[in-house]
Amino acid sequence: MARLIVRPCTGPLRGSVPVPSDRSITLRALLVGALSNGPCELRGFGYGGDTGTMLNALSALGVRTEDDGRGTVRLRGVGLQGLRPPESAIDCGKSGTVLRLLTGVLAAQPFRSRLVGTDRRDLRPLLEPLRRRGARIEARRDGSREHAPLEVQGVEPGTRLGPLEHVLERANDHEKGALLLSGLFASGPTTVHEQVVARDHTERLLAALAVPIETVGPILRLHPPKDPLAIRGFSMDLPGDVTAASFLLIAAQVVRGSRVSTRRTGLNPTRAAVLELIRLFGGRMGITPRGDSLGEPFGEVTSEGSVLRGTTVAGELAERALDEIPIVCVLAARARGRTEVADVGELREDEPDRLHAIAELLRAFGVSAEERADGLVIEGQGEGSLTAARVDSRGDHRIAMAAAVLGLIGDGETVIEGAECIAVSFPRFVGTLRALGADLEVVT
Repeated sequence: MARLIVRPCTGPLRGSVPVPSDRSITLRALLVGALSNGPCELRGFGYGGDTGTMLNALSALGVRTEDDGRGTVRLRGVGLQGLRPPESAIDCGKSGTVLRLLTGVLAAQPFRSRLVGTDRRDLRPLLEPLRRRGARIEARRDGSREHAPLEVQGVEPGTRLGPLEHVLERANDHEKGALLLSGLFASGPTTVHEQVVARDHTERLLAALAVPIETVGPILRLHPPKDPLAIRGFSMDLPGDVTAASFLLIAAQVVRGSRVSTRRTGLNPTRAAVLELIRLFGGRMGITPRGDSLGEPFGEVTSEGSVLRGTTVAGELAERALDEIPIVCVLAARARGRTEVADVGELREDEPDRLHAIAELLRAFGVSAEERADGLVIEGQGEGSLTAARVDSRGDHRIAMAAAVLGLIGDGETVIEGAECIAVSFPRFVGTLRALGADLEVVT
């Protein structure tokens, strides 16, 4: 176990820093690269729990990978018909993304596989449409819920999954991505209707690689490639993770006089709702586009210490910022007046219940936080220091990092137990904050 000690800032945070590669993009690039017809190279690779889990899974499926240890990963794709049966269960760890994306691909293979992991969120919204198109998958049942481990029977040799038309119940890029990836192996088109447009990393990557996919408003339609070697090998400079960047950008917002820039940050509009929220709170921020990589825009984001005001975070904007809600609540804690966060009830499905964990975290720092079924009501403290706290991350990397940012404006030392979980998404988080001028110490 690691303990993180955070001391209050005695001066502003200053500097320009990189952030880890976007995990959502990285996981999809790895999996699509494995299904391509040739060598692939991913540069700026971010090392963390989820990406390592996907690399291990691909190796188990017969995909050769090479990691230079300095941020470049190479792999040789095996095409749409080249995956091999795994010799044992594939461990998806804590990653719901890895579990869902692999389920979509493995459901279409002519062999059996078993997926295990600790993610316990309900998989019915994914398994139901996959079964309708012919997938044979057994899951562990908990009442009406279905979750890992999964027994994926695959398809009979010489057969394919059928076409699919499906309306997503909620904005969920993991489910959408898994359905689209399963469609690469189908006998007919995959049509997905979205009520709220979720992150579009899967369709951007497939479109950039000339896979026949079209978007008409909220409707996506993918036609399976006729050639199993149709997806070409590719090279990609991975954009930085805007979620990881948000912890640094919001640290700059709450520490007076700060000015922090994050380089090569992903600016995909379906992914970067947190930047809109910073401005909604009255935060001062600048964005300089620098280009794109296989359809993914990136640039430099600069954030400055601001006088923040409470607001309402709800609707489509809240759904698009689901991953960033813990750090957005730090903005609310520092804002003048009340902030209402709604339409994020999906966070209660996380382990631990992330809404409850956020409320407990804020109250530990002396901030009033009232829980509601699908959100929170937070009374901000726009002036003075917060109460330094001793908190437990409960194994949640985003709760741990949000606690560290709150500790920067505490009235004494803040202690965060179980801080090793931060490595899941931002292994260099502590070192990056130190480079900006923060005083943190890791004790093991």
